[in-house]
Amino acid sequence: MFEMGAKFEDGWNLEKEGKKQTKQEIKTPEKHLLHFAKEKRRGKTVIIVKAFFLEKKELQALLKKLKKQLGTGGTLKESSLEFQGEVQESLKTALTEQKFRFKK
Repeated sequence: MFEMGAKFEDGWNLEKEGKKQTKQEIKTPEKHLLHFAKEKRRGKTVIIVKAFFLEKKELQALLKKLKKQLGTGGTLKESSLEFQGEVQESLKTALTEQKFRFKK
C-alpha cells in the first residue's frame, strides 16, 4: 500500500466542487452605468461594454439586436458584451436609445 500522508477522513474530497452560482441583481436599463474598454487582439480592435445586470436571455437578445444594427460581430462573456471593430460611437448611440447610461 502506498500512502502520501493525507487521509480522506480529514475532510479531503476527491470530487471537484462545482461552481457556486451567484445570483445576479437584475436592473432596468435606466439604472445601468456601463463602461467601455478597448483591446487589441491579434491586431484587431475589440470594444467591450461591461457591467450589464440583465438575465442571460435578455442580454443575448440585446447582443443579437446590436450586432444586426451595427453590422459587426460580437459575443457575450459573463456580464459583458464584446464587439469587433471600431464601433464605440455607434454602439454608445444605440445603447443610449435603449435608455442605458454610461460612466463619464
